[in-house]
Amino acid sequence: MNAIKVKHCSSCKTPFNCGDTLDGEKCWCNDFPPIFNPYDIADCLCPTCFATACSTKIDEFVATVTPETAKGNKASLLPEATNIIEGIDYYLEDGNYVFKAWFHLKRGHCCKNDCRHCPY
Repeated sequence: MNAIKVKHCSSCKTPFNCGDTLDGEKCWCNDFPPIFNPYDIADCLCPTCFATACSTKIDEFVATVTPETAKGNKASLLPEATNIIEGIDYYLEDGNYVFKAWFHLKRGHCCKNDCRHCPY
């Protein structure tokens, strides 16, 4: 039985479904990069507040990266993600994907395509 847990966001108080189940399925929040423990901020967050908190932490980290420190950065050491997340890894501009510095840092090297947000 996959009983869904309904929680209330500790930030905006909106009810949301936690993906953790008694059968061992993992929550949707596990799709986000493990860059911070949400409990350091608050209890569980809804998808919108979690994405905002995650994006803020990523932006804070990216702001500290220089071309000299980009290689071997902690983002490149994270487990490889199987999906990309809008607002975290990319944004859309005129229907095109524009990859953010975080996406490039996770890859761990420059692709030499003169990307707009290349940190290398």
